[in-house]
Amino acid sequence: MWVLSSENPCGRCRSQVVTFPARASARLGGEIPVRELHHTDPEVKKMPGKQVLVTGGAGYIGSHTVVEMVAAGFSPVVMDNLSNACPESLKRVEAITGTSIPFYSADLLDKPALQAIFDKHDIEAVVHFAGLKAVGESVAKPLSYYKVNVGGTTNLLEVMLEKGVYNFVFSSSATVYGEPQFLPITESHPAGACINPYGRSKYVIEEILKDLSIAEKDLKVVLLRYFNPIGAHKSGTIGEDPSGIPNNLLPYVSQVAVGRRPELSVYGSDYDTVDGTGVRDYVHVVDLALGHIAALKKLNDISGCKIYNLGTGTGYSVLQVVEAFEKASGKKVPYKIVDRRAGDSASVYADPSLAEKELGWKAERGLTEMCEDCWRWQSQNPQGFKKD
Repeated sequence: MWVLSSENPCGRCRSQVVTFPARASARLGGEIPVRELHHTDPEVKKMPGKQVLVTGGAGYIGSHTVVEMVAAGFSPVVMDNLSNACPESLKRVEAITGTSIPFYSADLLDKPALQAIFDKHDIEAVVHFAGLKAVGESVAKPLSYYKVNVGGTTNLLEVMLEKGVYNFVFSSSATVYGEPQFLPITESHPAGACINPYGRSKYVIEEILKDLSIAEKDLKVVLLRYFNPIGAHKSGTIGEDPSGIPNNLLPYVSQVAVGRRPELSVYGSDYDTVDGTGVRDYVHVVDLALGHIAALKKLNDISGCKIYNLGTGTGYSVLQVVEAFEKASGKKVPYKIVDRRAGDSASVYADPSLAEKELGWKAERGLTEMCEDCWRWQSQNPQGFKKD
């Protein structure tokens, strides 16, 4: 029996958590908050199969990946400190999948909590999303990004090795490439010339994982460098719900379209691109989630550390995305042109052919579908996961 806590870990929804009672807490090495599950439907079941710890699994990409993991026969165990996520997302994941998802409200910097999760579950692999991810914030708070992203990951790796878990998929980023030296960007493109602490923190983690996979011969690592995830689950029940002002283009566009924000700021119109606005490689979040499933399966066949780009290979400008979204939503998106942001590149897009060749993965959803799915999520949930 669990003891209900009155603590509400998420300011955007009213989900509650439960905590282990004293005896269970002592066995597990300390109190670990767990979200209360409300399952009355007999079709809701616990999935058999390999247990995979998903850090940051209540977040945007993590929650979509958990859905696809269940569909693929994996048993996800989610941990998230809820700093930029809401447990309501996991309730909706459970509704989509008809499956009970174990959830721990825990922080990567809390090593005893990590150890307790590994002790309670027979974890065979880890998919690591958790971390701070706002580029602008990383410039203002670099120490926080190195402490949380790098320090949290080393904590996680230490506990994994301590518990004999050697399969690891890391959510990296195309930001590790820095300013493109050539396009499309292949995995052989020089990395490390990052232009902000967020990208550098991802690059440092990559280097740690490369070194560790040499020192620990049993460790298998897949690094996924993905480009610009957008879109939402086809049901419209889960999607991107950023805290505060969105850092990414499409959530901002959709919030303007739904009336939460007055207009979009377009940073620069004088780039050497088709219409003067910045070009990026946008990939549907469900395609991205399926890339993580392919990476988990690839762990059976590799040794050491492998790196793959996840993108479509096609770049779209800001104004092309706005136009596609207006067609998908039937809404006008007012915008204004403002000065360029420091460090922004004119064009960034991937060569994803290695992922197709070795993972059997290819992005299937185009820009129109990405915008339609994003609008379905935003129009059905104008305030995100917040419950009024």
